[in-house]
Amino acid sequence: MKYYILSFLSLFLMTSCGATQQPTKAIKTLNTVTNGYWQQHADYAMEIDMDVDNYQYKGNQTLVYTNNSPDVLNRVYYHLYFNAFQPNSEMDVRSRTIADPDGRVGDRISKLQPNEIGYIKVNSLQQNGTALSYETVGTVLEVQLNQAIQPGEKVTFKMNFDAQVPIQIRRSGRDNKEGVALSMSQWYPKLAEYDDEGWHADPYIAREFHGVWGDFDVKLTIDAAYVVGGTGYLQGEPELKKGKKTHHFKAPNVHDFTWAADPDFIHDTFEMPNGPKLHFYYKKDLDQKYLDNWKKLQSDTALLMEFFNTNIGTYPYEQYSVIQGGDGGMEYAMCTLITGKREYGSLLGVTAHELAHTWFQFLLASNESKHEWMDEGFTSYISTLAMNSLRENKNPNPLARTYAGYIALANSGVEQPLTTHSDRYATNRVYGTAAYSKGAVFLAQLGYVIGDTNLDKTIKKYFDDFSFKHPKPFDIIRTAERITDFELDWYFIDFAQTTNTIDYSVKAVEGTSITLERVGLMPMPIDLSVTYTDGSEEEFYIPLQMMRGEKPTSATMIKDWAWAMPTYTFNAKKTVKSVEIDSSKMMADVDRKNNVFTK
Repeated sequence: MKYYILSFLSLFLMTSCGATQQPTKAIKTLNTVTNGYWQQHADYAMEIDMDVDNYQYKGNQTLVYTNNSPDVLNRVYYHLYFNAFQPNSEMDVRSRTIADPDGRVGDRISKLQPNEIGYIKVNSLQQNGTALSYETVGTVLEVQLNQAIQPGEKVTFKMNFDAQVPIQIRRSGRDNKEGVALSMSQWYPKLAEYDDEGWHADPYIAREFHGVWGDFDVKLTIDAAYVVGGTGYLQGEPELKKGKKTHHFKAPNVHDFTWAADPDFIHDTFEMPNGPKLHFYYKKDLDQKYLDNWKKLQSDTALLMEFFNTNIGTYPYEQYSVIQGGDGGMEYAMCTLITGKREYGSLLGVTAHELAHTWFQFLLASNESKHEWMDEGFTSYISTLAMNSLRENKNPNPLARTYAGYIALANSGVEQPLTTHSDRYATNRVYGTAAYSKGAVFLAQLGYVIGDTNLDKTIKKYFDDFSFKHPKPFDIIRTAERITDFELDWYFIDFAQTTNTIDYSVKAVEGTSITLERVGLMPMPIDLSVTYTDGSEEEFYIPLQMMRGEKPTSATMIKDWAWAMPTYTFNAKKTVKSVEIDSSKMMADVDRKNNVFTK
């Protein structure tokens, strides 16, 4: 496999904290109340003192919260994610009772000892200088306000907390399986999001996240030997005092803050010609083949960044970090944590996927707890195309396996609709296939419906309109409607809100007459390939009547097909030898055996 290499403009090793201070790009700043749309805003300032001997840390947090909603808020909620890593937590019990537990979790949480569990203990909390009443309920802090927050009001919360880093089990923690000391994601008391649907203070049961946009100012004090990388720009050189260094980070307009640290991290940088600067953190004790992989990864990550910039929208920050850590691969603000002992194809693939998440969920910050398919599915779609772009021998249908995964689920009898909350899927298998495969098919198949050129325009317009916001599922469809002037609500309703399936068949061919049948409940426009007995071929396009429009095509366009009509008959120009519905295989027909007729 050949990879095209960018020349190195800057590549060097560092043995201190990673991301140096950067002049911030002009990051899009949203007027948080515009045209009826509003979103909350939370600015964090935190001072953290980490003890690497017992993996405990103390924190002071000042949070300035702006209520941009039209509602009066009498309560607020914080996520305390580390509390999930305790015996008999909801995450523990769910893992031990679900039919197919994640192998990384299993029953491990139930066996944690007191010095191995995770926790965040809030010692005090004030609103505008006045102490508040609060209660810790699992992974959520319930806070009763002394004074309600009025629409448009800005308030300041001050909190003191203690915490302990759990043994690495799921995404975050200490001493992961590859020996990375600290993978610090979802590690601080994080204010829950409030939007036009109300509060989203979901318990943490191992799925995904949702957060409030804001600016972060974090001072992290840790053993001086540790190399630190993650979210934010380093403000000057770390200050050294009594064997510890204080690393000061600022991160503008993000909804999360993540860091990782290890005394044995190598830190490389790769400067892209037009930015951003890429950072790579990986352990120096890796086998040589893995060290070589991490070197090779750097220029290819730049190619992936260019692909996403071109096909979605421009990355707005000055840096991005790929960090060895975590338990597989997980995306965060300006960085990803991935395991590093991988063959090169796997290392590049997971980097492509997690980097793509920067656009689909981080910048286009959908609620991935509720709409996991917008997050994982759209990312799977675009990262698959990005990986294919790096191949010397490109796959003409790189999403074939993705379609096969969804079709197997649709025929399994256990599928649940994409409206299912990520925590409420019956099994991990159903969740994974729905989120990753069906979510990707949703976007790819939209290209079949409206045309690939229109899909490309839709994705870019969606990014332009909804980056730094919290888009919802119908926003992608409304964007496509604005691009095409088609009616597309039927597509969203059937494919996302139900488990209706697509199944069209060639029912009969007699001479020049062709009869098709809709077997499944879901409607679709039809691409049809016809071969005549004289050897000539012709492509036909049958518009869907309820779509109120036709995609751009060079095929012969014939009359609309109304959904309620179970069959459709038309006459071709010559005697027909064979017929195939959707030769591109970009329509997710669940039974392709009846798509082909040959005399």
